[in-house]
Amino acid sequence: MENNNVVIFEHPLIKHKISILRDINTGTNEFRKIVEEIAMLEGFEALSDLPTENVEIKTPLEDCMSPKIAGPKLAIVPILRAGLGMVPGITALVPSARVGHIGLYRDEVTHEPHEYYCKLPTNIGERTIVVTDPMLATGGSAVDAITMIKAKGGKKIKFICIIAAPEGLAKLQAAHPDVQIYIGQMDRELNANAYICPGLGDAGDRIFGTK
Repeated sequence: MENNNVVIFEHPLIKHKISILRDINTGTNEFRKIVEEIAMLEGFEALSDLPTENVEIKTPLEDCMSPKIAGPKLAIVPILRAGLGMVPGITALVPSARVGHIGLYRDEVTHEPHEYYCKLPTNIGERTIVVTDPMLATGGSAVDAITMIKAKGGKKIKFICIIAAPEGLAKLQAAHPDVQIYIGQMDRELNANAYICPGLGDAGDRIFGTK
């Protein structure tokens, strides 16, 4: 489903893989691999508008003009730590991509995000930027991360997540209406602890095998 700057995927492979992620019995290794696979499927669509330019290529038969990706390399910026799990799926599509990092942690009482790290590729304002985080819950981390990127000159920004809550989507759209948002599955709501329901638990813990 597509609505202005929001794409909610209906692809059966994405739906199937998200169902496996939800399962409490899915182990760390399988969970991590499927997060990468979903990121690749979503990234394939999200990067469909990358600019290209024709370059001269010598095939075994003749010379021809053929398109290659143009401009500065793509920048992938995961929100630490769970966003790291999506990076291999996108770098599999664009191996030359540069990778930055934004560190935010959530206050357990207020559920508000706090910054502890930000390192972005050079010339960030000239790059297409893909921000990754498996979960769009309250929207606080996504909003703050994108605000930080814009403050450092970022302009063309896409946000890719696997699961979203309506509350988080609304907050992100209100704060950054220019950002393209790609969602694997829209869930029902946030619970009292600001976890997405039905959700899949804590994505970072399940990707890295921590509690």
